[in-house]
Amino acid sequence: MSTPQGMTEADRRIVAVWAADCAERVLPLFESEAPDDDRARDAIARTRAFARGELTAAGEIRRRFVAGRAARGAVTPAGTAAARSAAQAAGVAHMGAHALGAAAYAAWAVELAHPDDPDSRAAEVRWQLAQLSPEAAAALRTLPPLGTDPAGPLGPGLLSSGPLGVVIREIQTHLSS
Repeated sequence: MSTPQGMTEADRRIVAVWAADCAERVLPLFESEAPDDDRARDAIARTRAFARGELTAAGEIRRRFVAGRAARGAVTPAGTAAARSAAQAAGVAHMGAHALGAAAYAAWAVELAHPDDPDSRAAEVRWQLAQLSPEAAAALRTLPPLGTDPAGPLGPGLLSSGPLGVVIREIQTHLSS
């Protein structure tokens, strides 16, 4: 990878497990709105298969946008965010920084689904951090801080602002402490 956001393939396989866990936890928010659309579920399954070494990065790079298109079938912002979490998880095969995108979208999906619970997003982030293996945490620590490297998902785009940026910064702060 030409950017520090890419990680080695071995590290991408490690963080793919965590990204899939984050996305799978909110998958019901999407599936309840689009029960006949299996693209988000398939993206998570492919992410897990990539993590096990059953799929190549090259093959998954070509397919990483499929789940993102599923987000258009969601009815609510929570369902959309859940589908985007699956898409970000699938993107880990291409660039490891997408794991933080998967976590951020999942936490945002939970917040959107529970607007009356001011702790819902923070509780989801706590759950996510508790799921991190020491190896995944070490791999995520190799990523540049959000907004400092313009060459990937942690650059000055969508993931760096709003609730997504808040979640990623919170995770990166936790990892650096």
